[in-house]
Amino acid sequence: MIDRVEIYVKAGDGGNGIASFRREKFVPFGGPDGGDGGDGGSVWLAGDSSVSTLQDFRYRSRFKAQRGGHGKGKNMTGKKGEDLSIKVPLGTVVRRKGEGGSGEVVADIVEQGQRILIARGGKGGLGNTRFATSTNQAPRRATPGKPGEEASLVLDLKLIADAGIVGYPNAGKSTLLSRVSRARPKIGHYPFTTTEPMLGVVEAGGRSFLLADIPGIVEGAHKGKGLGLEFLRHVERTRVLIHVVDGGVEDPLSDFKKVEAEFAAYPADLKQKPRIIAVNKIDLTHVRERRAALEGDFDQLNMPLHFISAATGEGVDGLIRKVLEILTATRPVPAAPEEETKVFRPRPVSSRKSAGEENRRHG
Repeated sequence: MIDRVEIYVKAGDGGNGIASFRREKFVPFGGPDGGDGGDGGSVWLAGDSSVSTLQDFRYRSRFKAQRGGHGKGKNMTGKKGEDLSIKVPLGTVVRRKGEGGSGEVVADIVEQGQRILIARGGKGGLGNTRFATSTNQAPRRATPGKPGEEASLVLDLKLIADAGIVGYPNAGKSTLLSRVSRARPKIGHYPFTTTEPMLGVVEAGGRSFLLADIPGIVEGAHKGKGLGLEFLRHVERTRVLIHVVDGGVEDPLSDFKKVEAEFAAYPADLKQKPRIIAVNKIDLTHVRERRAALEGDFDQLNMPLHFISAATGEGVDGLIRKVLEILTATRPVPAAPEEETKVFRPRPVSSRKSAGEENRRHG
């Protein structure tokens, strides 16, 4: 999954105004009739649920809206440049690119059809008709269009899922996702089989919810170890976490605590999310025999505890019912969890002067 890209956007420049005079037979002293230039097109980002990743931006990373048409004689205004709308998946956080990487948040796109103006088109220049006065009835001055805004942006996708499956590598997270949904993640008997988040729709009791399989989180993930930062950010928007623990390892509680420590160290407040502990591989004899001991270890955490087998389905129905219960009692993740949405207005890079400055210079 491509979930972080850098793009450059440029709004269209405004068209130039024109200096023109009326030229008709029997009208030897026609007045000024130069039209204004058209405004340049603007660049928008639009949330679209049909787009699931930022994959397309690997092949195209520069976007430019259409410039405005130049003014014409007979007081004809130039054509306005067409706006450019760029589709992005829901859950995209947009930042202005700074010197040290991504900078201030421009927008947080989380709703279908949400549109954010990211770069405004330049205003069209003025034709000489605009400068006619009682003392200057034949002005020969027109102004150029203003440049459109431009910006370098970082798009950061954070999956929007109702619930997320987390845990140490090879604990059975992908097997659980494939058991409860139609998602078909790659499954193998070795760590880090899953290298990107996977989504599946779970249907149970006449209801449905979106479940994400977050790739294995290891010790040091909050510092980027094992692509930890790439994985942890997908946990931020979930409403409940299913913490899958491999019941067959020597110390399941230790693995659980290591992942919990990564949640506590991550900048977002992940540890406040409701969590369910799912001890996996109860179908194995040695795990079933130590169930009482495992219950004693995990009961001290005061979290819902379920023993399941993702491979056979044992205990999974009860786990899903608990997820639905928590989802019913919790509110959806706020639309802008990072900070208040801002709309960035970058300044034009061009040094061309505005019409007002031109007027003052010739005044």
